[in-house]
Amino acid sequence: MKKQGVSEAEIEKSFDKKTKMRIFSWKGDLDTIMSPLDSIRYYKHFLQAGLLSVEAQTGHVKAWVGGINYKHFQYDHVKLGRRQVGSTFKPFVYATAINQLQLSPCEELSNTIWTIPAGKYGLKEDWAPANSDHKYGGFKTLKNALATSTNVVTAQLIDKTTPENVVKLAKNLGIESDLIPVPSIALGTVDLTLYEMVGAYNTFPSKGMYVKPMMVLRIEDKNGTVLADFTPKTKEALSEEAAYTVVNLLEGVTQYGSGARLRGWTRNPDSIVTGHPYNFKNAIAGKTGTTQNQSDGWFMGFVPNLTTGVWVGGEDRAVHFPGIGRGQGASMALPIWALYMKKCYANKDLKISDKAFRKPANMTIELDCEKYQQNNVKSDSTAVDDADFFN
Repeated sequence: MKKQGVSEAEIEKSFDKKTKMRIFSWKGDLDTIMSPLDSIRYYKHFLQAGLLSVEAQTGHVKAWVGGINYKHFQYDHVKLGRRQVGSTFKPFVYATAINQLQLSPCEELSNTIWTIPAGKYGLKEDWAPANSDHKYGGFKTLKNALATSTNVVTAQLIDKTTPENVVKLAKNLGIESDLIPVPSIALGTVDLTLYEMVGAYNTFPSKGMYVKPMMVLRIEDKNGTVLADFTPKTKEALSEEAAYTVVNLLEGVTQYGSGARLRGWTRNPDSIVTGHPYNFKNAIAGKTGTTQNQSDGWFMGFVPNLTTGVWVGGEDRAVHFPGIGRGQGASMALPIWALYMKKCYANKDLKISDKAFRKPANMTIELDCEKYQQNNVKSDSTAVDDADFFN
């Protein structure tokens, strides 16, 4: 209209003029009369979603869902959309600590505010993140801290390992987006794609080997002659022992942490019983993620031979839930993952594993916390006092 010489006032007025249009609805396309301004408002209120599922050891893409409806929403939320990843970034911090310091999931860290002073890592002011529940005191094992997404423990870990080393590992895990080595990345302040996140998480069930997701195996002509063959691009990102230790940590998330609703009914912080009794009994490792103002919800989950990530959020970041109860990754993204996996398991031809994750032989990192505590008591007398005090 501007090119046709129409005035700014007339252009703005046209947005309020009702016109015939066909719009998307969850019950199918609807023919209606609506102004362009109202149609923009209408489309903004829909939650978008993306899902990517890859075979663990090969990286073969099994499902790629870029949005809720391709006809009306053609933006790909798997590889194009970059959004804040929230707590789904935390396993990369834990993986760095395990790979670098050989920490056990049973290692205990203080559940108190951890301050990284101004000047360190180039910070202009002190950085001391709070826990989302504002509860402190005592000690938490790494497994419990990750399951409950405890921010102060994650802050301690990135300080022990340094942001530079966390970024280095994230890059080895296939993260291609820019990552600034500052402490706040530990809490997932960075914008990443679902494609990057699934590839990175897939490294854990793949025994520490990063396998770039791939869709095309080969190209043939009409006679079946192979014109090109493609093999997965791989590189070792973690030791097999460290990768399995991270798997062990992430199993805790679905056993008694933020992903426990996969096992049954859950009452969220708003005291609303949500979701379905999914009742998964098999081994599942995963992590939920929720971003600022409940704008984005994530769930990254995997079984031994399939890794699947789900993102949910508004087309515009301004679209968000008013409270954490319905606006967390466990309420937004986890249900999609659960329903998808239920259908995968219902189709036996897909051969999705319901077995336990295979433990490497000759593990040196202790995963049994009872044995770990006994060994610590024998080697460090102060551990007895700490254990007695906090138990």
